[in-house]
Amino acid sequence: MPARISRGFKDISLSFRRHPVTNDLVVLKDESAIAKSVRNIVGTAFGEKPFDLNFGSPVAKILFEPFDPRIAASYSASIREVVQRNEPRVNVLNVFVEARPDSNALTIVIDYEIIGLSVPPQQVTYIAKSVR
Repeated sequence: MPARISRGFKDISLSFRRHPVTNDLVVLKDESAIAKSVRNIVGTAFGEKPFDLNFGSPVAKILFEPFDPRIAASYSASIREVVQRNEPRVNVLNVFVEARPDSNALTIVIDYEIIGLSVPPQQVTYIAKSVR
């Protein structure tokens, strides 16, 4: 497969804050744009995005399920698959899911490389917490 080369990536910030100098919307570039995209995918529940029921991850469901190492491996594979499917700018290297039952939370660490940019592998940590 030939290597894909990119000239860079830009996304708008979902905070919709204005840039103090240009008064335009704040723009996320390259690594920060992709990291925000990966976090959004992981933090979105299946069916939450209108007209795209396959977008999202099982994280919201995981918070309310019994958890053991075998299940963690299954959810790691599922999260890896949804990030890989919904974010074509990355190649997912590893997904680590850790339950933190004392705080009703999950820590999810995703290691990935950005396709087409000459940057070292990136890492996103997402902490999901249930409200009880």
